[in-house]
Amino acid sequence: MFSKRALCCAVLMSVSISGAAAQKAVKRAPQKTETLSCRLGTEDRHARIAVVLVGGKTDSFAYYSKWKPRTCSIYLQRNRDMYSKWKDNGNVTSVNLDRGAFLIEHKKNEYHFIFRDIDRERYCGMEGQINGSLTIRKGSPQCQLDGIMEEGTPLGKSFVNREEDKPPSGMMPDSVPVQQSSVPDGAKEP
Repeated sequence: MFSKRALCCAVLMSVSISGAAAQKAVKRAPQKTETLSCRLGTEDRHARIAVVLVGGKTDSFAYYSKWKPRTCSIYLQRNRDMYSKWKDNGNVTSVNLDRGAFLIEHKKNEYHFIFRDIDRERYCGMEGQINGSLTIRKGSPQCQLDGIMEEGTPLGKSFVNREEDKPPSGMMPDSVPVQQSSVPDGAKEP
């Protein structure tokens, strides 16, 4: 008799717990998922990005560049990869890596990615860092690039000190300082 009562209590508890979980799941409406992509350049020399948005915020992105014979590939996912730490602050998302960081500014119909000292060795198999920015706009098949694939510039040296690419105070980790150039404005690096 006691075992029948214990069994009935266990069944009732499991039904009531699963019912509460089902009610919580019903209350959360699924967020809108959207995928954007763009590309700039030729088949042998281009950069492209695909961005997955959930509720208007970047959930994951895949960046790929080709500068024949070199290629570079970065794929990061919010809360689903062990390589990145994501933090939102209003319309800005910071994605911190072991070596480098991304700053993603969410504007109406536009997402501006700032590459800050991204380790080329890890993602591209070559020395240096990736610095610069990429902008993707809804409805446009072309990206806007600044500094990422500049001709005649040593790897990782273009657009390191642009004022408009500096992150808001407190958004970047201390381990990824903004580099100061020792070359005067207007002068070319050796």
